[in-house]
Amino acid sequence: MIDYLSIIHKYIKPNTKLYRNYIIHVTLVTNKALSIARRLKLTQKQLEFIEEAGMLHDIGICKVNAPEMGANGSLPYLTHLTEGQKILEREGLAKHAKVAHNHIGVGLTKEEITNRNLPLPVKDISPMSIEEKIISYADLFFSKRPKSFWIEKTEDEVITELEQYGEEDLKTFRKWSDELSGNDSL
Repeated sequence: MIDYLSIIHKYIKPNTKLYRNYIIHVTLVTNKALSIARRLKLTQKQLEFIEEAGMLHDIGICKVNAPEMGANGSLPYLTHLTEGQKILEREGLAKHAKVAHNHIGVGLTKEEITNRNLPLPVKDISPMSIEEKIISYADLFFSKRPKSFWIEKTEDEVITELEQYGEEDLKTFRKWSDELSGNDSL
């Protein structure tokens, strides 16, 4: 098991607003992800990876400009995906880096990135492995906004948020919901 707290402390200083917001969010996401993984009877090795990657999935937030969260970097918020990937690759955690990079809701197509002029590489980005899907799914239920991060969203609230991105995103979310609640298999 890697010492993910040491990695978090290296990039996000304890006793800061960003740290408080970060640690609460990733802990809630990780807890939900682990609950799902246990229900699906994943292996101990998979559970350990989900714990590590769940706690590190948003590490790139330290590079973005999101003052309401305490992030005082210079980059646009969405780049926390690519910045997190870079950080975790530098730490020698290539598999964890994929989670940081791919945890964008239910995914983005290169067409969406181009059409919406998003500050991301123009390529399809989506969770691929079961572990990535579980963490991405769990992440959808928790906000990083301080006023609401303790409150887990309902499935209906997540669906309402995803509606703005189109029917494909809703279809993917519903599929994940069925698969990850144990009604289907991945």
